[in-house]
Amino acid sequence: MPRRVSRREFIGAAAGTAALAGSQHAAVAAAASRPNILFILADDLGYGDLSCYGRPDYNTPVLDALAKDGLRFTSAYAAAPVCTPTRCAYITGRYPQRLPVGLEEPLRNASPPDAGLPPDHPTIASLLKHGGYDTSLVGKWHLGWRPEFGPNRHGFDEFFGILSGAADYFTHRAGDAPPGSPSSDGVADLWENLTPIERTGYLTDLLTDKAIEILARPHARPFFLSLQYTAPHSPWEGPDDGAMRHVEHGRGPMVAGGSRAIYGAMMRSMDAGIGRVLAALKRAKIERDTLVIFTSDNGGERYSYNWPFSFQKMFLHEGGTRVPAIVRWPGTVPSGRVTDQAAITMDWTATILDVAGVPADPSYPLDGESLLPVCTGRRAAYDRTLFWRTIARAGARDGRWKYLADRDGEYLFDLVVDPGEKDDRRSAEPARFDRLKQQYLDWNARMLPRPSSLQ
Repeated sequence: MPRRVSRREFIGAAAGTAALAGSQHAAVAAAASRPNILFILADDLGYGDLSCYGRPDYNTPVLDALAKDGLRFTSAYAAAPVCTPTRCAYITGRYPQRLPVGLEEPLRNASPPDAGLPPDHPTIASLLKHGGYDTSLVGKWHLGWRPEFGPNRHGFDEFFGILSGAADYFTHRAGDAPPGSPSSDGVADLWENLTPIERTGYLTDLLTDKAIEILARPHARPFFLSLQYTAPHSPWEGPDDGAMRHVEHGRGPMVAGGSRAIYGAMMRSMDAGIGRVLAALKRAKIERDTLVIFTSDNGGERYSYNWPFSFQKMFLHEGGTRVPAIVRWPGTVPSGRVTDQAAITMDWTATILDVAGVPADPSYPLDGESLLPVCTGRRAAYDRTLFWRTIARAGARDGRWKYLADRDGEYLFDLVVDPGEKDDRRSAEPARFDRLKQQYLDWNARMLPRPSSLQ
C-alpha cells in the first residue's frame, strides 16, 4: 500500500522525478510514494443524469455519495460533444483538433482506414507507465481498430473492453466496425489485449468485474486504472433485457427503442457497479491512497435530463458539452464541497500527471491545466477561456460569456443569467462579442483545419 506523504514531500518527489525522468529505475522508485489513480468515464451521460445533479426519476446513490465525500463540479465540460474527439483529448491531454483522429466525429466504419491515434504520440498511460505506474484500461477505446492504434500500443499494460464506439450489452457485437476489421463480420467486439474473446454477461457487469479483479491484485507499484464504461450509450438495454432483439453481425437496434425506464435501469446498473469498484478499494485498504475522478465523454442523448441546458450530444450548446464531474481523494480533497470552476477533459489528464509527479513530453505540451490546487482548496475558482469546434459549429467560453457559431449565425450568451442560451447578447455587447470571437479565431488558427470535404 502506498505510504501517505505530506504535501511538501509530494512536491519534492515530483520535482525529483522530473529531474530523473531519463531513468526508468528512478521513476519506479519515486512512484512508490504516489497515489493510485482511478479514472471513471461514463458514455453519453448528460449533465443532469445523476440524482445529485437533479435527475428526478431514479437515484444514483453511489455517485451521490462519491460527490458527498469529495468535490462536485458544476461547470465541467467535455472537450467535444461526441465520443472520439473527447477520448483523444483525455488520452493525449491536448485539444482533439491537434490530431487527425480528433477530427472524426466520431470514428466509424466510414472513416479513413488509417484513422487512429498515432503510435508515437505520448499518452497519459505511456507517461504514467514511464513514471513507474501499472496501467490498465477497462472499457471503451474508440481511437482506432488496428493494433498500432490500440490501447496496448499507447502505454496500457492491460486492456479489456471494446474498440468500437458502442456494442450490444449482451452479444458484445459492434454496430460501427469497418468491414474487414477484427470486430466486424459477426465477431464480438470484446478484447483482452490483442485477443478477441467471448464472454457471457451484461457488458456493464463484465467491465465492473474486470476492474475489481485488477484492484484485488497485490500491487508493488501504484496503479492507474481507466475504467471507461459504455453505459448509458445506446443500444438502450438494461440488465434485464436479455430477451430483446440485439445487435448481431453489425446490424440491429443500436439506436432504436429504449425508454426512460430502460435508461434508468442502465444508470442504476452502472452506479451499482461503481459501488462495487469503490468497495474493492476499501477492501484492499487503499481507499485513502487513491484519487478517484468521475466524468462523462459528452452530453446526453435521447433519454438524458439536461435541464436547464439546451440541446444534447453533437451540439455545442451546454446540453452537448457540460457534464458531471466528481473528484474524491480522502484526506487531500476536502469532502462535501461544490465548485463552479470551469474544467475541460484535458484538465483531468494534467491533474492526474500532476498528482503522479510525472512531467508531460515537452514536444507535446498539454492544453489542460492541473486542477489539483482548486480540488485541494488551495486556490479559489478562476476564470479561463475554453474552446470547441466541430464540423459545423464553433464555441468558446470566457468566464460567464460564451461565443457560439453555427450555419445559421453567431451568438453571444451570458451563461450566468441565461444557462439555456436563449437570449442572444451579440447586439447588446458588440465589443465583448468581437473580443471573444477573435480569441476563438486565434485558437482555431493553431489547430488542424476542418477536412475540406466537410467545410
